[in-house]
Amino acid sequence: MTSTGKATSRETIVAGIFYPANAWELRRAVWSFLAAAKTAKAKTDRTEMPKALIVPHAGYTYSGPIASSAYAQLTTHAGKLSRIVLLGPSHHVPFTGLAYNSAAATFLTPLGAVPVDQEAYAEVYDLPQVRCYEAPFIGEHCLEVQLPFLQISLGEFRIVPFLVGAAATEEVAQVIAYLWGGVETLIVVSSDLSHYLDYEHAVAMDAETTRAIESLRPEAITSTHACGHVPLGSLLREAQHRGLKARTLDLRNSGDTAGPRDRVVGYGAYAFS
Repeated sequence: MTSTGKATSRETIVAGIFYPANAWELRRAVWSFLAAAKTAKAKTDRTEMPKALIVPHAGYTYSGPIASSAYAQLTTHAGKLSRIVLLGPSHHVPFTGLAYNSAAATFLTPLGAVPVDQEAYAEVYDLPQVRCYEAPFIGEHCLEVQLPFLQISLGEFRIVPFLVGAAATEEVAQVIAYLWGGVETLIVVSSDLSHYLDYEHAVAMDAETTRAIESLRPEAITSTHACGHVPLGSLLREAQHRGLKARTLDLRNSGDTAGPRDRVVGYGAYAFS
């Protein structure tokens, strides 16, 4: 965390590890992913703006092609989206409820600073499941890796980042509902799917998870199915309540993109509109 006067910035944690640390190389990588995804998207002729996305959060070599299929949905709507509510699992620090970091006015990436909509926290401040807790954000990658894709796709926007610990889906869904907003707000849930199964078993399990997502069945998704199963299931619950429909944009795993097939991680991208 760096400080300039009263403002503080969350430094990059995984630049140079999960994605390029050099700004030019990062732009080129993201543009390349998006260009490939837009070519595939053109074949589907789907142009409506999503209200929510589920996006993987691994290193770009592994999950970048899948993540880009989600962010390619946004590029023609850049002028409409100005607030991104980001939710992802805490991988390293256990806690209950949802955590936000009131100390960070911006999140930094090699592409520049992304402002945090601190005023949005006032909308959920009184909810008992929401807490100001900086520790989970230290060393956490799941929200950071989404930012360069958002920066290239949208240009200017603000984020409302939350990390989710042990919580009921109803509790997280309540926060999503409070921050739902209008056409200016996009909800992004950061989650990978199955972890470290062999290729065949991973494909079967991720297909099962995808069916649950498409049919908006949060009760069918556990920590075995997705590391971000709580925010993911919470989005499904709220989508069901609001009459949204989910569609699968891409479903692959690390054995398809850049890794061996004896132990793979699953990646899916989904849009809700």
